[in-house]
Amino acid sequence: MTALATPDKVAFRAWLPGFFALAAIWGSSFLFIKVGIREMHPVYVTLGRVGAGAITLLVVLAILRERLPRDPKLWLHSTAYAAIGIALPFTLFGYGEQRVSSMLAGIWNATTPLVVLPLAVLVFRTERMTARRGVGLGLGFVGVLVVLGVWQGIGGAHFTGQLLCLAAAACYGVAIPYQKRFFAGRPESGLALSAGQLLMATAQLAIVAPLIAGAPPVPTRLSGEVIASVLALGALGTGLAFVINMRNIRLAGASTASTVTYVIPIFAVLIGVVALNEHLAWYQPAGAAIVLLGVAVSQGMIGTRRRRREIPTPMAPLSESVRV
Repeated sequence: MTALATPDKVAFRAWLPGFFALAAIWGSSFLFIKVGIREMHPVYVTLGRVGAGAITLLVVLAILRERLPRDPKLWLHSTAYAAIGIALPFTLFGYGEQRVSSMLAGIWNATTPLVVLPLAVLVFRTERMTARRGVGLGLGFVGVLVVLGVWQGIGGAHFTGQLLCLAAAACYGVAIPYQKRFFAGRPESGLALSAGQLLMATAQLAIVAPLIAGAPPVPTRLSGEVIASVLALGALGTGLAFVINMRNIRLAGASTASTVTYVIPIFAVLIGVVALNEHLAWYQPAGAAIVLLGVAVSQGMIGTRRRRREIPTPMAPLSESVRV
């Protein structure tokens, strides 16, 4: 992966507000999921989310007078990415939050980079394994075991919920190197690519949701809180967030923008405590800290000298971001 960027003070002031805004939006997504699944099946929460997100990005495209991609081969890759990088993980987090707290789901989201690296090395061959990265992966694995609390025994709905959240993070682990492999060199803007992916995810879920969950919920029977949460998930967490992330990448570079992964769990925990009165066991944040330490080591942010400043690319892909 590329080295951590060190923007000058002017650039730092320019991208830092958007960086924390993105962390807050994505961190709050777990709260909105938790509220949405109170009255809706997880797959319909995902459908409403990606549909609202797609509409949001289409409106932005229209305002900017940009077009959707036209390459048929790209649309095939968008279809695959939509399934493994959007529809499936979003739904798995919904199923997981039926059994665990929103802030614990946010912690599991931070394990994504630990799945990305071995797949990028062994399957997609976009990265190389080094001793430093191996140590980082080892630390991350220990952190996962701590978060799970394996010494307490395995089983039960709570453990199943954690596995579902881990599976969602693993989907991102497949999707991110896939996106880097097949979307990074494309001439289309990140906004147009993301809009196409959300459109395909919406189409997939519109077909699959009735098969899994039966008839869709009647909007008039849903509370205003649930409707607002799903719309916020789509318009903010899946629409506006993509635009902010793209801006962060342009201003600070892909590597610096991707470090939002470290901040998302903090917001998820704070929001879960304040809004839902949730509680964590001591070992869960401790395990999360070990996971983040492993990620930092594997990415060269700890234990190595910084390289020369990364030069942000004008339209870097969203391949190194972690969507929630």
